[in-house]
Amino acid sequence: MEIYSFSPFGYEGALVSVEVDLRRGIPAVDVVGLADGAVKEARERMQAAIRNSGFDFPPERVLISLSPADLKKEGAGFDLPLALGVLAASNNSSSFINEPVMIMGELELSGKIRSVKGIHAACSTARSCGITRCIVPKVNADEAREVEGMFVYGAVNLDDAFEALKNSAYFTSGSSDTNLNGIPQNAECIDGVYFLPVLEGFEFGEIRGQEKLIRALQIAAAGGHNLMAVGAPGCGKTMAIQKLPALLPLLTKDEAQATTRIWSLAGLLQPSESLVRTPPFRMPHQTASIEGVCGGGPQCRPGEISLAHNGVLFLDEAAEFRTSVLQTLRVPLEGGRITLSRAGRSTVYPADFQLMMAANPCPCGNYGSDSKICLCSATAIDHYWKKFSSPLLDRIDLRVKIENESDKGTLSENSSLTTKELRIPIGRAVKAQRARQNGKNAKLSPEQIGIFCELTDEVRQTLDKAVSRYDFSPRATSSILKTARTIADLEGSENICSNHMEEAISFRKVYSNFGDI
Repeated sequence: MEIYSFSPFGYEGALVSVEVDLRRGIPAVDVVGLADGAVKEARERMQAAIRNSGFDFPPERVLISLSPADLKKEGAGFDLPLALGVLAASNNSSSFINEPVMIMGELELSGKIRSVKGIHAACSTARSCGITRCIVPKVNADEAREVEGMFVYGAVNLDDAFEALKNSAYFTSGSSDTNLNGIPQNAECIDGVYFLPVLEGFEFGEIRGQEKLIRALQIAAAGGHNLMAVGAPGCGKTMAIQKLPALLPLLTKDEAQATTRIWSLAGLLQPSESLVRTPPFRMPHQTASIEGVCGGGPQCRPGEISLAHNGVLFLDEAAEFRTSVLQTLRVPLEGGRITLSRAGRSTVYPADFQLMMAANPCPCGNYGSDSKICLCSATAIDHYWKKFSSPLLDRIDLRVKIENESDKGTLSENSSLTTKELRIPIGRAVKAQRARQNGKNAKLSPEQIGIFCELTDEVRQTLDKAVSRYDFSPRATSSILKTARTIADLEGSENICSNHMEEAISFRKVYSNFGDI
């Protein structure tokens, strides 16, 4: 029997082989293999847990080797594999299962096993290396069972885990609290696309006015497009964007696996959540640092853009974020991933997120208002908007200028569709995209645009006129084509028509060069 554990670093991490040798000498426990303080302290916890669980600690000198030797090992997850390695070495080896086992868990002095983070990532890595059995804390068992082909035993204490090493029948696969590959039982199905039930506070029918913003959010949810909303304070842009999760379909199983791995490494998985099926919605504060947004630290922990993988990153009051933070979003937006390097090591995190930004038209927020006075100088307004560089804004597909309807006295009582009504076209559009290119329209490659966004002469003429008039860049032109494809999918149309193209252009031309600010 071979015992393995897991050392997290970045997105990948590494398997660690745990070897135990008993030899003659003064009784002591030595741990070699570049172990950090938490792993070295495991010697004391392990000895107390073994004795308090009713086992005899071997009277010989114990040498524990963690390999590869040049890889730094960190975390309390090594407690359980070290203890089981010592018990296996001091007992008859023929009584144990003849298979490699991946083991993780933190021990209390009483022998009980505490949960640790990174279980999903550890099991995924182990499975890719051909290991099919693992012993983890019971609270993490469902998380581990979401890894296809992994047989899991959830142990409550050290005695449970030791008995599992003797009987392969203890290990089971498959999650116990979900169906349809992790889709919740109360999910709403539209054209084969699943949505969570509409929760309190996520009803678009409560929003008065702002039909254009709601339409833009519907397009963004259907095609995965980036969006920027600009309007005066209190006009409702933040409230509307915060309701966006109600329009997002549940993740596919492949998307959920990658997202769950990241959240597992970050320690954000809830005990009741074994697989992240709900698209993440991250909303960092304006004081967030580059490391907080992009990730970093000694172990290259995931940042907000990776935690928003397959979901949404919402920057409220976007102009208040540091310029350096905003500029770091450019490469991940284009490539869908970010590379972090620390001390000679590097890791690549997925960062395929949908960017939502809300901003005021000026620092005081009253520029352009008919009923309020703007106190900002031209220099202050210019400095305010220079935080958004042209390369960043060029990656925003949908730009919405929001008017404060209450200032005009035109506010109606019920002027928007309900969330369920908005979902019906979204389900139709998502189904069409998954069948056509197995992805979102916003991520279409240039080759796919040529295949899936064919235009008639009339529609091509409409686009060419807009490109000439507004001086759109090649990236902006591709963005319009992808947005028009999404609008066509919302209507169930196989071809992009003139009205689809005109609507896509209308969402792109606002603030195309900030000439109207």
